[in-house]
Amino acid sequence: MLIKPAGPDCSLACHYCYYLDKSALFPGTAHRMSEAVLRNTVRQMLQQGGQRINFAWQGGEPTLMGLRFYETAVHYQSRCSRPGQQAGNGLQTNGLHIDEHWARFLHQNSFLVGLSLDGPEQVHDRYRRFRSGEGSWRRVVKSRDLMLSAGVAVNALIVVNDNSVHFPEEIYNFHKQSGIDHLQFIPCLERDDSRPGGLAAFSVDAEAYGRFLIALFDLWRADFSGGRPTLFIRWFDSLFYTYLGLKAPECTLLPECGVYLVVEHNGEVFACDFYVDEQHRLGNVSEARLADLLNSPAQEQFGAAKRALPDQCTVCPWLTHCWCGCPRERIFRPDGVNYLCPAWRAFFEYADPHFRALAERLTRENRAGAGRLPQSGA
Repeated sequence: MLIKPAGPDCSLACHYCYYLDKSALFPGTAHRMSEAVLRNTVRQMLQQGGQRINFAWQGGEPTLMGLRFYETAVHYQSRCSRPGQQAGNGLQTNGLHIDEHWARFLHQNSFLVGLSLDGPEQVHDRYRRFRSGEGSWRRVVKSRDLMLSAGVAVNALIVVNDNSVHFPEEIYNFHKQSGIDHLQFIPCLERDDSRPGGLAAFSVDAEAYGRFLIALFDLWRADFSGGRPTLFIRWFDSLFYTYLGLKAPECTLLPECGVYLVVEHNGEVFACDFYVDEQHRLGNVSEARLADLLNSPAQEQFGAAKRALPDQCTVCPWLTHCWCGCPRERIFRPDGVNYLCPAWRAFFEYADPHFRALAERLTRENRAGAGRLPQSGA
């Protein structure tokens, strides 16, 4: 469950942000989740879920709610949980509001933090700026170091755009040297109807992204120790599951969408983080059960729509590894093929033998009782 307690509000004005304009859906200047909505959301998730429940706090910028909000959330999680039930928390943040009190709380309550940090200063500050135009890198790095020193589990969230796609080695080594060993790379694709093809200028080029993935793959493999990764890249880890015939942890690699819900600050529930709009509004936590919304005909229809594949995808040798990616990435090509398809084809042709060998090795070790799947991070 993705929860956006501050809605689309943020303390940065990143040029490539896809969520800032969602404020048009919610009248008012400030968007803050009430305690009643928080309590209802937590209670429903714990009562209707299994033994392990994951709360993913995102935005906008979720730390705008203040520390007391999350102290209250943890209190409700403790009060509403059943015997043996565990509640895990993930916080995706730009890091600007993290101080010693935040770091202590995040560590003590085992929050997994996804920190938006695109890489070295010249890479990060290209688009991640304040409204004044000032870069945010120095403040984000200070927060990163503060959290790591406090023992907080920190993953790096890296947006790959038209600029950063040319610096895979610099980005990889920057995070590796900082002590962060879980990385999530997010290709930047946004609309701009004033441009040919409707693709925003800061979006990543597909061919360039393919070269980026291959370079990243080589860096990742070079750091293996004893045949195992020492640094974890979410997309590689999730992709590896498909080579073992298992369900990928990352939703973009699944044959259908709809495996999670989004709860906005006012309790409204949507089908997906990238489809927060009236067409994909499912209901409100004050009026409906979350389990019913997740299994509703509207959500099932949304999820199944991904299976309507272009003809060339149905005969592609890589289909069972990518499943045509995220549906929102298909709108940039008239044939309905995912815009990033050239990147994936180049990557699979290069990396496939290595993934197969790794899968065979892990299968042998599993039979001997020593195997373990790679970690998938945030």
